[in-house]
Amino acid sequence: MTTYQEDEAGTDRPTPRRRPVRLAIAALVLAVPVGGLVWLFQDELFSPFGDARACEGSEAPLPASIAPGSVALPADASEVHYVVRKGRAQVSFLSKGIPDYLVRAGLLTPGEPLIDERNDTKYALGDGEPELPQGLCGSPLYGPVWFYGNGSVEVMVERSPVTPDRFPSPARAVLTYSVR
Repeated sequence: MTTYQEDEAGTDRPTPRRRPVRLAIAALVLAVPVGGLVWLFQDELFSPFGDARACEGSEAPLPASIAPGSVALPADASEVHYVVRKGRAQVSFLSKGIPDYLVRAGLLTPGEPLIDERNDTKYALGDGEPELPQGLCGSPLYGPVWFYGNGSVEVMVERSPVTPDRFPSPARAVLTYSVR
């Protein structure tokens, strides 16, 4: 039931109590699309540095083309995430081109077996056991994991639980290196 009051000219007008209700409805109509846009673009809006690849706690952005030691990530690298703390970057990615990347980075010589049990390059992580370095976001590595390093770049790569001398396709890798 609408109540009316007579104004100075003698005309009946709706009471001022209806105005807050109308304002609340207008605010709700505007809030729904704005909230939907924020939800849709939340990664871009709330990621550090506006970079969806950056994890919370990262102190510095990395360039669009991540290339530790001047060696770019494989062209098919996906699910790329990184964290930079205290001058060290850790980058996680998924790729089928990890063997080629290890050769290009100088961590493996062409023709050398991917996984050589005689080397002390293995990393202790059990079968199916997940691990992700502290602060790094994204999907974890699943053990067993193999480790490669040359002093400037360190790489941990998932090892196939079925074929021990191969990587799964695609495999997840975590790079660790200094940023300047």
